[in-house]
Amino acid sequence: MYIQTEMTPNPATLKFLPGEKVLEAGSIDFTNSEKANSSPLAKRIFEVEGVDGVFLGLDFITVTKLQEFDWEHLKPGVLGAIMDHFQSEEPVLHEDSSTVSHAVHEGPNSEIVDKITELLDTRIRPAVAQDGGDITFHNFENGIVYLHMQGACAGCPSSTMTLKMGIENLLRHYIPEVSEVRPISEQPL
Repeated sequence: MYIQTEMTPNPATLKFLPGEKVLEAGSIDFTNSEKANSSPLAKRIFEVEGVDGVFLGLDFITVTKLQEFDWEHLKPGVLGAIMDHFQSEEPVLHEDSSTVSHAVHEGPNSEIVDKITELLDTRIRPAVAQDGGDITFHNFENGIVYLHMQGACAGCPSSTMTLKMGIENLLRHYIPEVSEVRPISEQPL
């Protein structure tokens, strides 16, 4: 098995491409080892000293390291954990696990929310996945769109610029009711 790695805009995060499907649909973000119990793969990666977060996408795994560790020393252990997992033929997620997508929104703004999530799914999420992350809809209230940034996007130095200059401009262009885009801190699993 050959696993490719790619740098992301977030220097604390590295993207691993195992060359096979990781998830059937959606994504899932494990912000600490306690939350990784639903995923044998994430749990194995967290066993590598220095790992701070694991994000699973359709065909990639994004790993975030603690600041005091260097990728030079951490990368071989993460590669080994990923390889061991796929060779073990264990599932990536236990059957009762669910992946995260957009929050469900019902109410007076549901038509606007449908437009927001469509733009996120067709224009924004594919580009963000290229960088090893994901952005999901959380809420729309008083003209403000609240988004949850995951994987390489969470804590990325350029995430504020991406939100304001990229996503906010795009949403405001196509949906006049949108006045601002803001991140939310953490979405529960």
